[in-house]
Amino acid sequence: MSTLSFLQGSFPSSATPRFVAPGVSYFSSSLRMVPALSHKNPEVIVVNWEKSRNPQHEFSRMAEINMVVRHAEKQLPPVPHWRFCYMTLRNNFNLGALILHQFDIDLRNAVCVLYLSLYALDHIEDDTSISAEVKVPTLMAFHRLIYDQELQFACGTKNYRVLLNKFYHVSTAFMDLGLSYQEVIKDTTKKMGAGMSKFICKEIETIDDYDEYCHYVSGLVGLGLSKLFHASGIEDLPPGTFFHTSFVFGQKADIIQDYLEDINMTPKPRRFWPRQIWNKYTVRLEDFKYEKNSIQALHCLNDMVTNALLHAEDCLKDISAVQDPVILRSIAGVQVYSFLL
Repeated sequence: MSTLSFLQGSFPSSATPRFVAPGVSYFSSSLRMVPALSHKNPEVIVVNWEKSRNPQHEFSRMAEINMVVRHAEKQLPPVPHWRFCYMTLRNNFNLGALILHQFDIDLRNAVCVLYLSLYALDHIEDDTSISAEVKVPTLMAFHRLIYDQELQFACGTKNYRVLLNKFYHVSTAFMDLGLSYQEVIKDTTKKMGAGMSKFICKEIETIDDYDEYCHYVSGLVGLGLSKLFHASGIEDLPPGTFFHTSFVFGQKADIIQDYLEDINMTPKPRRFWPRQIWNKYTVRLEDFKYEKNSIQALHCLNDMVTNALLHAEDCLKDISAVQDPVILRSIAGVQVYSFLL
């Protein structure tokens, strides 16, 4: 099946998805989880994805996505702030850029600005070099700062530094949007900034904390998208009720697979796994990165994956309620390819 056939709406009837689990591997940044579910005997198979995927196919898949995105970019208006927004989105989230180009221009622009605004929030939160005294008020005020068309932030790494240093382009694009779209983005950034601030100085201790954190940093993205889709008039779903669970599920998958990157972060590690789960298997979360603790690490990993899979049924219910085929492909496509790319 072509890499993009699902996203473009053609799913061959003969295509039967298969997941192969060649073995269980010790924690690494390449670990991926694949659920093998039945109504009687749910279990989790931990897959070392590096062993099960073909590098040549991986390259072809990314090349195909890049080709489609670059073709779509030729249609962009030659306005500096919009060109910056779409190029920045492609550099940081290739699949998101591809999906956006299936929407009409007004909705496409609104979703692009929403994504970039929330990316900026996310990377201000993630920057461990920024003190809490600076970070918290910035996150809390972000929903007001986006109206400043000279706004820039002196932080971030790699491509995200470009986004943050030149955020005035995103602010200018934001001001181009219709008022209904602006209100959705303002409300979403306000809630996310406040939620992130709460966890700057607070550890994720319980599963309730974990669920709350995932709501703030990702569930709100899904709610914001559902509100944009509703405001556009192309999807007749109640605003702010759909896609929340799908994005929380995706966030939990990211937190699980990013364990090693987060725990090795300098100048201090980031800890998103709830103590209520990992403390059953070790006294220090960072102990799981050592091979001598691989058995306990695997038990904890299965516990984390089982927690994430509690959202799977509601994800499918939300997605199955979508009527518009473009929105269906965008939401379902992100869910599928977040595990495959």
